[in-house]
Amino acid sequence: MNKSTEKLLKRSLDGNMQVFMHHIYEFQKGLRDLILHTTHIRFLNDITATLQKKDIPYIIHPVGEKNINVFFGNEKCIRVINNIGNKKLSQYTDEEDFILGIMLGYDRLQQCERYIQRKNGSSKVEELIG
Repeated sequence: MNKSTEKLLKRSLDGNMQVFMHHIYEFQKGLRDLILHTTHIRFLNDITATLQKKDIPYIIHPVGEKNINVFFGNEKCIRVINNIGNKKLSQYTDEEDFILGIMLGYDRLQQCERYIQRKNGSSKVEELIG
C-alpha cells in the first residue's frame, strides 16, 4: 500500500471512530436514548471494548459480510431491539420500523408519514383525513 492510500485509510478509520465517540457523548449527555451506528466489521473489537468499558448496553447485528449495525443506549431500548430480533432493517414490519424511528429520535410527524406510506401506500397524512 502506498503512502497516500495509507493516509486515506487512516483518515477514514479515525473519522469513523470519531463519529462513534460522538454518539457515545450524545448518549451520556442524555440527548439520545438509543443510537444506531453502522460501520465496517473491522471496528467490532474496538467498539465492543469501548461499550463494555463504559458499561453501555448494546446489540450488534451483521449487515452483509463487511458491515455491522451497532445499537447501543438505554437498557430498555436495547431490550426492545432484542425482542424485534436479529434481522435486516429492510425486513422490519411497518410497526417495528415506526418504533425504531421514534426510539432513535427521528421526527415524529415524518415517522407517522413514513408509517402511513409503508402501510397504506399513501404519502400524506392529509390524504387519510381528507
